[in-house]
Amino acid sequence: MFRSFFPKPRLFFPSVLLWTLFAVVVWYGYARDLGAAFGMGPPPADARPVIGLGFFFTPDFLWFYIYCALFLGLFTAAWAIFSPHPWQWWSIPGSALIIFSDYFSVQTTVDLNNWQRPFFDAIQRALDGKPGVTQGDLYGMLWIWFQIAVVWMLVYIATRFFTSHYVFRWRTAMNDFYMAHWSHARTIEGASQRVQEDTARFAAIVEDLGVSMVDSVITLFAFMPVLAGLSHYVTALPLIGKIPEPLLVAAIFWSLFGTVLLAAAGVRLPGLAFNNQLTEAAYRKELVYGEDDPERAHPMTVGELFGNVRKSYFRYFFHFAYFNVFRGFYIQADNVFANIILIPTIVAGKISFGVMQQILTAFGQVTGSFQYLVGSWTTIIELLSIHKRLRGFEKAFPKGVLD
Repeated sequence: MFRSFFPKPRLFFPSVLLWTLFAVVVWYGYARDLGAAFGMGPPPADARPVIGLGFFFTPDFLWFYIYCALFLGLFTAAWAIFSPHPWQWWSIPGSALIIFSDYFSVQTTVDLNNWQRPFFDAIQRALDGKPGVTQGDLYGMLWIWFQIAVVWMLVYIATRFFTSHYVFRWRTAMNDFYMAHWSHARTIEGASQRVQEDTARFAAIVEDLGVSMVDSVITLFAFMPVLAGLSHYVTALPLIGKIPEPLLVAAIFWSLFGTVLLAAAGVRLPGLAFNNQLTEAAYRKELVYGEDDPERAHPMTVGELFGNVRKSYFRYFFHFAYFNVFRGFYIQADNVFANIILIPTIVAGKISFGVMQQILTAFGQVTGSFQYLVGSWTTIIELLSIHKRLRGFEKAFPKGVLD
C-alpha cells in the first residue's frame, strides 16, 4: 500500500515527522523574527488584524511561504538523492502541496472570522439606532466577505481537483506494484478483488478521509491561538469559575470527552466490519465456484453461508445502534455547548454581538477539529477494514517477494 508510492515508508514517515518538528522549532525559535531583516517580520502584538484580500499578502505571510518552500525543497532533494522513487514527485511535493493548499484554505476561514467582529458590531449599532452606520458601510463589508469567499472557493476547487489526481496516482502505483508480482498474487485467494476493488476503495476513502484529517489538524493549529486570544472576554465558566484561557480549556475538554466517549463506544466496530467482509467473501466464493461446477453452491451450503452473513451483519447492526446512541446525544449537546458556557458573559454584558459571533465560530472550528474522530468514525471503520484485507493479502505473498 505505501511502499508502492512512498520511498522506504518505514524511514520516510518518521523523517517527515522529525523534519516537520525541526522546521516548526526553527520557525518559532528563530526564523519567524528573522523575516524582519528582509522587511517581512511579524506585525506588532497590538496591531489590528488585516481583513480582506490583503490578509494573504502581509509581509509575515510572504516570509512564511518562502520558509516553507525552502524546507520542502531541501527535504525533497535529500530523498531524491538517498532513495529515488518513480512516484517521488507526487508523494513528496504533491503531499506538501495538498497540505499547503489546505493551510491556505483554513486561513480564509481565519480571515472570515476576523471579518465577523466589525460586521456584526456594525449591525448591532445600527439596530440600536446609533449614528455612524450607513448602508454603504454594510454593503462594503459584504463586498469584502464576497472577495474572501471567492478565494476560498477557488482554493477549494483546485485542491479537490489536484487531490483526486494525487489519489488516483497512488492507486495506479498500488496496481502496478501488485501486478508486477501477479505470478505470485494470482495464487492467493481473492487476489483479483484485492487488486481491483480494495485498491479503488482505499484510494477513494483516503481522498475523503485524508483531506479532512489534514484540514482538521491545520484548522486546529490556526484557530487555537484565535480562541486563546478571545478568552480574555470570558473570565469564568459555569460551575467552574475563573481559570486561565477558559474558552480554549473548555473546547479541548469537550472535544476530548466526545472523542474518548465515541472511541470507547465503537471500539468493536472495525473488527465486526472486517468479519462482515470475510463472510461475504466466503459466500461469494461459493457462488463463483457454482457458476462452473454443478456440484458446488447447493442450496443447503449457500443457505448456511448466507446465514453466516446475516448473523455477522445483525451483530454489526446491534453494536452500531448503541454507538449511534452515544454519537447522537453528543452531537446534539455539542450544538449548544458553546452557548452554555457564554451565558454568564452574555448576561453580564461583557461582549458585543460581533465578539460573540467570533467566539462561537472559533470555538466551533477548534472543537470540530478535535472531533475529527467523531465525524469520521464510520469512514475510519471502513478504511481499517480495507487496510486489514490488503495487509493480509501482502502477508500471503512468499517471503521476500515484495521486498
